[in-house]
Amino acid sequence: MTHTTDTPRVPHTPLILKPGTAWADAWQRCLTAAPEAFRADRVLNLWQGTWHADGRILPTTSPVDGTPIAGLPRLDAAGAHAAVRASLDQHRAWRAVPLPERKARVAAALDALTEHRELLSLLLVWEIGKPWRLAQADVDRAIDGVRWYVDEIDPMVRDRTPLPGPVSNIASWNYPMSVLVHAMLVQALAGNAVIAKTPTDGGLACLTLACALINREGVPVTLVSGSGGELSEALVRAPEIGCVSFVGGRDAGGRVATAVADLGKRHILEQEGLNTWGIWHHTDWDALATHIRKTFDYAKQRCTAYPRFVVQRSAFADFLSAYLPAVRSVRFGHPLAVADPADDLPELDFGPLVNAAKAKELGDLVSEAISRGAVPLHRGTLADARLLPGQDTSAYLPPTTLLNPPPSSPLHHAEPFGPVDTIVLVDTEAELLAAMNASNGALVATLSTDDPATYARLAPHIRAFKTGHNNPRSRGDRAELFGGFGASWRGAFVGGHLLVHAVTQGPPPERLPGNFPDYHLMPA
Repeated sequence: MTHTTDTPRVPHTPLILKPGTAWADAWQRCLTAAPEAFRADRVLNLWQGTWHADGRILPTTSPVDGTPIAGLPRLDAAGAHAAVRASLDQHRAWRAVPLPERKARVAAALDALTEHRELLSLLLVWEIGKPWRLAQADVDRAIDGVRWYVDEIDPMVRDRTPLPGPVSNIASWNYPMSVLVHAMLVQALAGNAVIAKTPTDGGLACLTLACALINREGVPVTLVSGSGGELSEALVRAPEIGCVSFVGGRDAGGRVATAVADLGKRHILEQEGLNTWGIWHHTDWDALATHIRKTFDYAKQRCTAYPRFVVQRSAFADFLSAYLPAVRSVRFGHPLAVADPADDLPELDFGPLVNAAKAKELGDLVSEAISRGAVPLHRGTLADARLLPGQDTSAYLPPTTLLNPPPSSPLHHAEPFGPVDTIVLVDTEAELLAAMNASNGALVATLSTDDPATYARLAPHIRAFKTGHNNPRSRGDRAELFGGFGASWRGAFVGGHLLVHAVTQGPPPERLPGNFPDYHLMPA
């Protein structure tokens, strides 16, 4: 499959599903590509290096259009503990494998993932609603990022050893490849066996196929499914675990943070934060407008999305003149819908949200905020979307923008994780900084201002790990350091050698840079 910039379709032309992209087609390709991991009616769990038909299957539907898709094979606590014990055995063997052989096996796994790039991308479309371009980017970033580590790892592990036990990964559903698989392969490259829990809200088939390809090359990976509450005792607290890597919300992250602090475990905990874009003495509106539409990529279901704009009141009219045309240009809908079978897949900014429950929850929050005084500046409709005739649209939410959500609304202080922007007006620099720091720490922020000196003076007071001047910041790959401030991050900072150091041990006394409970550095 390829895609080009989509041209506007003729009004009222019925759309169809692109031939060859149906879930049934993708499922059949999974059965052919990895018959050891997929059965006709279910997927399997991977532990002890083999695939097991254990766990209770729960029915699941795709957010794209309600199509029934593969459901999680949910293990119970006893099953999870068995998987962790088996992973420790794998870990003890793998940590003794010489680095050149580990590099060769990981490189072979990357070659296999590259061979199945298109299928992995299609599974992401169906399972978590990613548009085709963004699904391909997720797969490519995982492969390209790990290849960089294969080339660069030798000095990163010099005088270092793997951890005493495997690394346990619990990640959100939105980036199964470029966050979760990427982390797993780097952790394995550094000499650790790795365990991953399939995100509850999506990514099962994609992760299962990826882990099947990785497992074939002799890289020790474990993939299990289940509820966080039932599996956390094994995946977080079990004495066999050497490190916990968590990506997700603050509620679940807080519980994990408490557990790892009590046990003294290595940890990397990336949690949500309200990333903000400040506007202060700014006049380059054309440049700002070019960024607005891009901020809606994947419906802002990203840890580095910008859902909050803090705008100088005197500049509000000019800001709206740049903002509203950009948000009205956002394209969303069914990621696989085309007007003609020969058409390339559409160039969309986003498809559905991860599920209908999330779309309803966010829609209700918008309505509640408006009822309490927020001003709706833009409300898209499903009539603006590219949809199949009669399809299930329960997981779709059009772009929405609210002015001044009331302090009583969760939209005032929390990340919506959906296509909802909020705008807050301020009159002083103190108000600007207070509004930009509303969530007690974030991963990224941006301050648009014409004066470099003003940026240099204000940026250090913005509680985000990365702050951009007139441009957005991203999570980063490869050598770029990544972390967060405040409640958005706990544990070791990562990126380049620090990602490797977070999951290896150096000569004592070792201290890891990051945010730990004592606000200092964690012993190895």
